[in-house]
Parts: sequence; C-alpha cells; structure tokens
Amino acid sequence: MSGFVARHGLWSDAQQAAAERLRRRVADGGIEAIRFAFPDQHGILRGKTVLAGQLDSFLRGGCAITSTLLLKDTSHRTVVPLWTREAAPPENLRGGSDVVMVADPETFHLLPWAPGTAGVLCDLHHPDGRPVALATRHVARSALARLAEAGFGYLGGLEVELHVFRLVDARLATGAATQPGPAPSVALIGHGYQYLTDQRLDQYGPVLDIVRETCAGLALPLRTMELEFGPGQIELTFAPRPGLGLADDMVLLRSALKQALRRQGYHATFMCRPALDNCFSSGWHLHQSLFGADGGNAFAPGEGEMLSPVARRFAAGLLAHARDGCVLTTPTVTGYKRYRPHSLAPDGIAWGRDNRAAMLRIVPGTEPAAAHLENRVGDPAANPYLYLASQILAGLDGIAQAMEPPPVSETPYDGTIERLPASLAEAVALFRASPFWRAALGEDFVDYYARIKQAEVDRFHAQVTDWEQREYFDIF
Repeated sequence: MSGFVARHGLWSDAQQAAAERLRRRVADGGIEAIRFAFPDQHGILRGKTVLAGQLDSFLRGGCAITSTLLLKDTSHRTVVPLWTREAAPPENLRGGSDVVMVADPETFHLLPWAPGTAGVLCDLHHPDGRPVALATRHVARSALARLAEAGFGYLGGLEVELHVFRLVDARLATGAATQPGPAPSVALIGHGYQYLTDQRLDQYGPVLDIVRETCAGLALPLRTMELEFGPGQIELTFAPRPGLGLADDMVLLRSALKQALRRQGYHATFMCRPALDNCFSSGWHLHQSLFGADGGNAFAPGEGEMLSPVARRFAAGLLAHARDGCVLTTPTVTGYKRYRPHSLAPDGIAWGRDNRAAMLRIVPGTEPAAAHLENRVGDPAANPYLYLASQILAGLDGIAQAMEPPPVSETPYDGTIERLPASLAEAVALFRASPFWRAALGEDFVDYYARIKQAEVDRFHAQVTDWEQREYFDIF
C-alpha cells in the first residue's frame, strides 16, 4: 500500500502481517481510539490519540509530532534553544520541526483500564524516512543489531520495585499550576516492615488485583507480586523476554500502572526514594543472559565453572563501564541516594555469587541452563531502552576485548571496592568524558543526553532544599 511507511520500507514482513491483523481487529468493532505513543529520552510515553476511523491513514502515513518532545527535561521544559545559531539543537531540530511517529504494529495492545481504547508503540523517523538517531527505541534496536552481528541474542527478566499509596489530594487547585506541579498528598495502604509476610497481603489485595488485571490485559508476563519492606512498597517479577520486548514491557508497565491505579484512587510511583516518612528505596534489578544461534544459554557454566567464559567477559564489561555508564541505569537525582552500604543495594562496583550486596549478582540457577547475571544497579525510573543498550554495549566490549572480571567479592561493602558515582552530577560528568560511550553511542547522542540530564542537575542545585532551610535558617 502507498504511504510514508511503504515508500521508505519501514516495516518488516512480520510488521506488515501484524498491521493487517490490527486493521481487522479494529474493523470488528469495540475499539474507538488508538493511542500512538513513543518513549521519550526519559522513558515516558508521549503521543497522540487516533480515532478508529482514521487508523489506516495513520498506519500508512505515520503521525507527525513535534520534535521538541525530544529536547525536554523531566520538568517538561525545553532545555535546548531552538531558534539560535549559537546553540543549535541536535539533528537539525531547529524551530520545533516535526518528526514522524511510525507505528510498530507488533506492539498493538488493548488498554484494560480504558474501555474502547487501544495503544501501539511507535518509532520516530525524519520526514525523509531516516530514523531519528536520538530516539531511544532506535538506540536499543541498534545495540541489539550489534549483538546479533556478534552471534548472540539477549534474554532479560524484569524485577521491579515501586510504591503505591492511597491518593488523598491530587493538588489540582488553580494555584498549583506550576512546572513541575506539586506532589500529590497521599496516605499509606499498609504500614510496611513486614517483608513478605503473608498476613499483610490482604491489606494490599485491591491494589494487587489491579496490578494483576492490568498486566494480564497487556500480556505482560507477570510471575510474582510481593510485599517489600517499606510502607506501600511492592515488587513485581516477570518471565524472561528476548530483546526489545523487555524494554517495551517496562515502558508499558510504568505507564499502565500509574493510569490504572490512579483511576481507582491510588498513586503509584517508580521514583526511587519518595520523600515520605520511613520510605525505603526501590530498585530495578535486571536479570540477563545471552543465547547463541542454537538458542542455548551462552552463560551456562561448564564443569567446575560458575559461569561460561562468555558470561565472565560480559560481566567484566558491565563492571568496567559501570561508573561512566551509570547515568543510563540511574538517571535521576534521587536514584543516587539508594546507593548505601548494608542496604541490599549496591554502593560499589563488584560482583558476587548469589550475593545481594554486590552490584552484579551471579545467579547459578537450579540447573546450568538457568544461570544468568542480575544487575542490581538500576533505578526504576531509568529509560528501559537506554538501560538495555547500556548492558549490551558494555557487555559486548567485555567480550570483544576478552576482559577478565576481578575476583568475586564476599564483602561488597568494604572500603577497597571502587564506588559508584555519588550523584547525578558526577554520573553526567563521567558519561560526557567517556571515550567508550562516545564510540559506542556516538558523539552526538552523548552530548545530547548529557545536556538534557545536566539541565536537571542545574535546576536541582538552584533550589534551596528543606535540609538547607533546617540547617542554616535558625543558626545563622
């Protein structure tokens, strides 16, 4: 069929077939609107809603959307000047020019919390058909292509912590229209401090029912729901998924749970450490392995090994690039307040056998085919596509350079281990100065992403915090 997608050859045969199934599903009735959305630089879905009668036109021709969405920090401010020669935005995006959202029909899904509404994830292209190099789904796909060239595929499993509270006041008075807006007022749904205690599960029952139904409706492979230690804190684990599907699952999970729970009077947050009394930090642990052309686990150990040589080299790459790549796994100011000793969160760059204090945990599994690595460094607010790309590119470097990791650590919190960055500011500086990431992701992307995150750091440092007010206002 004619149109932007066909003219530039943007769909595979599998996507063409999925598009036909999508058209038939919508033609059968019951779907009134389809949300076209792409993941921005922060892993937040942005897009437009297409009415069902217009679907075919937007599938064939794509959907124009302003490129300024790629140039915003987490306050939704456009931080890159668009109309000056001195500070030209990247990729010729001057003037707020349009880019084109092209649906990936294989990601079509119904929204279980929004009757009559479906969604589809999109990729960004320039009007001449070129992929937008800054778009993070493209970054992840490029990393996966490099992995395939090396003869491997990627398999990853999500283990994600979040907090859910009862919404008391959404703070929607007209005076609250600030940028960013005020945080909502919330109340607890449980007191916490009874980690994995069965009798507390019923307090969270209505919340967990919404979580389960939402994941089932989106075909997300939810395996377990658990009560974590902090008040309102839960953990979700998912069955392994290959390649890009892992990141798609995470971006849908965050968006879906926030919306579905909000409709029922709750506030869900993937913020690493909410500023509420006695809250505990949340992490995102990424379980991962590689598979070869035969589909077998390339990390499976031989006789007398903890992991295969490929796995050791992959792990060495993750450890070697953990500091300068930390902004890709922990991209928020608050995420660095999780890195504390003796907290079941890493504060240093180490690996250990079944050791939850280590950044990189060797998970031997119940049989060799299940052996894998768990990276415990991640912030639940990380962009899933950049987290995925960071693992692949760092691990590939370890394989290509035949790196050997340091000895496994039994005491990851001792003072001899190299520390993770102490702040987002430090992480941005390390990333910006890294020859490896400049080579792996390209000069333009590193400069672009560092610029976006530096704007966030600068706004943080410009604010007077509650700590400063308490510390100095009275004594001086």
